[in-house]
Amino acid sequence: MQSGLYVSLSSQIALERRLTTIADNMANVNTTGFRATEVKFDEMLGETGNKINAKVAYVSQGNDYLSGDSGELEHTGNMLDFAIKGDAWFSVDTPAGKVLTKDGRFTMKENGELVSVRGYPVLDAGGAPITLSKAAGEPKIGVDGLIYQDGKQVGSLGLFEADISKGYLRYENSGIMTTEQPRAVTDRFNVGVQQGYLENSNVNAMREITQLIEVNRAFESMTSLSKDSEASFSEAIKTLGGSR
Repeated sequence: MQSGLYVSLSSQIALERRLTTIADNMANVNTTGFRATEVKFDEMLGETGNKINAKVAYVSQGNDYLSGDSGELEHTGNMLDFAIKGDAWFSVDTPAGKVLTKDGRFTMKENGELVSVRGYPVLDAGGAPITLSKAAGEPKIGVDGLIYQDGKQVGSLGLFEADISKGYLRYENSGIMTTEQPRAVTDRFNVGVQQGYLENSNVNAMREITQLIEVNRAFESMTSLSKDSEASFSEAIKTLGGSR
């Protein structure tokens, strides 16, 4: 009977973990460049401790990972808005270090420095801040990320990749810091930049709402199962105690 309680408890912990990620995803459904958080749960086997040495299946607390789906591209017409086509990220220099982001809402400071919507310097492929000329007007960006002003190449917009499965931490809303050192993307025909566009959040609101309903129902079922198991366990103790 105790095994049933433990199985139910492990399920409730896992469901609570999923509920937290769903809430976070829904809160960022309109966040530019946000990548939804998913959770992978694994089966864990434990000993029951009885004579037949049976195995009981529990569920792990789960491991977070980022959805690899791309968000919808929205045309803004702003020459300092950028979206990435393919599996790559921009990089910005923050107080916490270099952060990868899909949020391409950039602006140019008075000194020509290209910065993110939070004011962090945007980095080129070599990891250095990008500085343009205010006097030369709006820059034009090629699909390959090369930056032109007055018809001359003046820099390049850095595109980076990293194995996120090896670990990551979120930074603010749409940024991530990866355990693996990001690498500059080179010679990738399926990766490029689109000027005048932004990548919206890849959260599927209808899917998240559906999962929210399913998780709530499963949590209620597990709560009911726990109460039933606890009642049966208490009744068994009373019965055994009274038979002496």
